[in-house]
Amino acid sequence: MSHTFCTYQNSIKRIVLLACIGLLFISCAGTEIEQTPKANAATSPAAKKVFRVAVQPYGGFPAAEVQQVSEALTSVLGVQVLILPSRPFPEWAFINVKTPRYRADSLLLDLKRSKAPDVYCVLGLSQKDISTTKRGTDGQVKQPESTYRDWGVFGLGYMPGAACVVSTFRLPKEKPSYLMRLKKISVHELGHNLGLPHCPTEGCVMMDAAETIKTIDRVKLAYCNNCWNAVKTKLKNKGFETGAGGSSGN
Repeated sequence: MSHTFCTYQNSIKRIVLLACIGLLFISCAGTEIEQTPKANAATSPAAKKVFRVAVQPYGGFPAAEVQQVSEALTSVLGVQVLILPSRPFPEWAFINVKTPRYRADSLLLDLKRSKAPDVYCVLGLSQKDISTTKRGTDGQVKQPESTYRDWGVFGLGYMPGAACVVSTFRLPKEKPSYLMRLKKISVHELGHNLGLPHCPTEGCVMMDAAETIKTIDRVKLAYCNNCWNAVKTKLKNKGFETGAGGSSGN
């Protein structure tokens, strides 16, 4: 009787032990199932940001020309372009030192302040003359100061930064090359926003104009391989997704 009871007790203990082991196994398996999605979420790549640029026309800049510039930016850089409604020039950017015009550096500040958070940078377009102070490599105003203190320019852009501006005032509109020059200057200034300095490669759109419009006519509407690779690397490191832009193949 005692032996039978002990055997019965031992059997019960084994059943209980097996049941506990089974529950433990089920519990561990459930934990594993719950953790698997978390591991996958942690290792999944982050969503790419859209490389978007805004174009801001000032003072009734021609809509057809805004469209031409926007298409050039998309073609060269693979960028998504947002065309903003035209707006008046800020009065505080106006000067009349040598001639009536707008300070380009003041317009850059205006564009930077109004930039939307989902836009990488803003390109301003002006038919009015724009100017800046031209300095040498030592940071001092170039000589003669009376010439370079308020120096008229085709365009100006932060390097790197959130804004650039282009003026057609110095581009003869009767020339067949007018629109191509406008596109090249726009792509050039946007290159500065992306951190590109002036490039020594012949034909690269980032060549320094060297105070002559002839340089603009010599370059292509494209970046050289070195500049284009620098742009792609910068955007990739910042997590941006770009379209099918391209270099000149130089």
